[in-house]
Amino acid sequence: MPDNKVTNNITTSLEVRDLVMEGIFDGPRDLVFKAFSNSERLASWWGPSGWQTENREFNFKPDGVWHYCMRCTDEKQGEFYGQESWGKAVYQEIIVPEKIVYTDMFAGEEGNSAGGMPVTLVTMTFVENGGYTKLIISSRFASVEGLQQLMGLGVVQGCASQFYRLDDLLERLQQIG
Repeated sequence: MPDNKVTNNITTSLEVRDLVMEGIFDGPRDLVFKAFSNSERLASWWGPSGWQTENREFNFKPDGVWHYCMRCTDEKQGEFYGQESWGKAVYQEIIVPEKIVYTDMFAGEEGNSAGGMPVTLVTMTFVENGGYTKLIISSRFASVEGLQQLMGLGVVQGCASQFYRLDDLLERLQQIG
């Protein structure tokens, strides 16, 4: 049975092994797509509020790797302050500016997959909608347990937080011209 709800600015639905999140962003599709396809832009907003992302490797092409580290830089986040979270994506398919498909995983500093953590196939679809962009992120997990594990880690709340950061970036970029 699907579980549909709205958390902050994203809508989520769960279907067996799939998590689908949708958000509407104030900006044309090309601009929103570049926030994911440009290393500097991506690092400027990726991760929850109070965390800073460093891209260790970023090859935005099929079979290319994005290896990154998110670090908590906000002292107000208590025990999270100073913690690191490493991730890795391997791009499968890229259709500019419509779609990005990649395998997503937790990783170590050397880029090796973190054992015991779920690996996810993520499909991002960018839909132009009159100056706005609808972003649909569909994450397919290998198992129901993998989906439940990430849900327990607060994946939806983390995405909502970083989408606010993406909103801020899009606003700044459009003011610049």
